[in-house]
Amino acid sequence: MLSNFAENEKLISLVVPVYNEEESLGLFFDEITQVMEKTECDWEIICIDDGSIDATYEKLQEFKKSNGKIKILSFSRNFGKEIALTAGIDYTSGDAVIPIDVDLQDPPELILEMIKKWQEGFDVVLATRKTRGSDGFFKKFTAGVFYKIIGKYSNVEIPANTGDFRLMDKKVVDVVKQLPEKTRFMKGIFAWVGFKSTQIYFDRPERAQGETSWSIGRLFGLAFDGIFSFTTIPLRIWLYIGVIISLISFSYAGFIIFQTVIMGIDVPGYASLMTVVLFMGGVQLLSLGVIGEYIARIYRETKQRPLYILDKQDGFEDKRAE
Repeated sequence: MLSNFAENEKLISLVVPVYNEEESLGLFFDEITQVMEKTECDWEIICIDDGSIDATYEKLQEFKKSNGKIKILSFSRNFGKEIALTAGIDYTSGDAVIPIDVDLQDPPELILEMIKKWQEGFDVVLATRKTRGSDGFFKKFTAGVFYKIIGKYSNVEIPANTGDFRLMDKKVVDVVKQLPEKTRFMKGIFAWVGFKSTQIYFDRPERAQGETSWSIGRLFGLAFDGIFSFTTIPLRIWLYIGVIISLISFSYAGFIIFQTVIMGIDVPGYASLMTVVLFMGGVQLLSLGVIGEYIARIYRETKQRPLYILDKQDGFEDKRAE
């Protein structure tokens, strides 16, 4: 079956977002080239420089001179990984697309197994971590909470412990390209389109070189984007809280009326009054904050700004006709 596949000159597009990764590029290109040369498919590497402030772009140009498979997109500024991934997918022309990180925590050798599953008829092949043993307690705990929330309350099944590293058939990618939203949570978008999928499991290694640019704040921001983009449970929670507080308030009001009629007027305590006022004010501010998150996303959508701005692009003059 592999030979028949090769006769059709299938093209694999690798999408590689990079940000300040000058130290990691050499090892990554060595590893990915060794793996891809074992396939019988043609291939390309689309690297997206997400506004790096080090010598990443210059290094990419150097590697491109010795490897004609490399193509480069360079942003005018940092737009974030989700947008860089979107841009890379927009510029793919492959029969299958594989997003992969440059830090080699996505093992390139899994690509061979992905292609095999693709040949067997699967449209999407997910690379899923067996465990999160390499993560600290806090990261494992918060990741577990996120996947429980998104799994229980979203109408889209987003596989747990699965990143962007996957193979997607061209027909899947064509649908992803049609999704226009400005707040991009790519794991959710990939899951939303559906299609026939399977999983392969792996143990995630440590980062090969350099340091991650993902801070705790950015990870929380990405998690919030996922929750607010693929479920309305935050709004429902405050509806439930409002109902509960209203019932408590009506019950307490009834108690006060009963106490006043039967026992006479009682002078209320200042402390209890302030506690109730402050509690209600906090609840109102929190609920407004949740509503504000949804309004902010509506606001971003209505502005209709482009997702990204390209400063430079190299290697796309020979792009295959769509």
